[in-house]
Amino acid sequence: MNLIKSVIFLFILFSTTSLKAQDQDRDVKLNKLFNELKINNTALTYGAEQKIWEIWSTHPKNQKLTEKLAEGSDLVRNKQLSKAVNIFTEVIDLDPKWAEAWNKRATVLYMMGDYKSSQKDIDKVLKLEKRHFGALAGQGLVNIQLKNYEKAIMSYKKAQEIYPSMQSPNIMIKQIENLIKQELI
Repeated sequence: MNLIKSVIFLFILFSTTSLKAQDQDRDVKLNKLFNELKINNTALTYGAEQKIWEIWSTHPKNQKLTEKLAEGSDLVRNKQLSKAVNIFTEVIDLDPKWAEAWNKRATVLYMMGDYKSSQKDIDKVLKLEKRHFGALAGQGLVNIQLKNYEKAIMSYKKAQEIYPSMQSPNIMIKQIENLIKQELI
């Protein structure tokens, strides 16, 4: 009986250690890629961005959740937004610490015109992954809809700090400044 307990203990110890090592490896890769985003080389930064999205969209421990997230994304592409929200909510319920599930749902809620709920999900994304330039850009869009123009500009500037060659912040900041000028007239 003691041998069985020892084997179980060692299994739990090594599987936990393995999961921690996976998390650390994922963090090291992300840190490297975020450093690459700061380099003034469009080809390099685009490749780094794509790798970051791939890591974000892959659940670190559960392939089934990765597949569910992809299923929800397919529903979005097919304009089945309510079904997509349900799928993303299911994924969030199964792992509320996965930032990309919150980000996907925030995107769909924005597309459905539920800007306040979208913002709540974006807040959760940024709490889990403060470098999420996609969520920051999304937050900019939400704040434009809510006519919080200064907050929108701040969101885009934060995204730009993380990812200097990202195109949308420059474009959107100019458009927001024009909106502000038009409202002053």
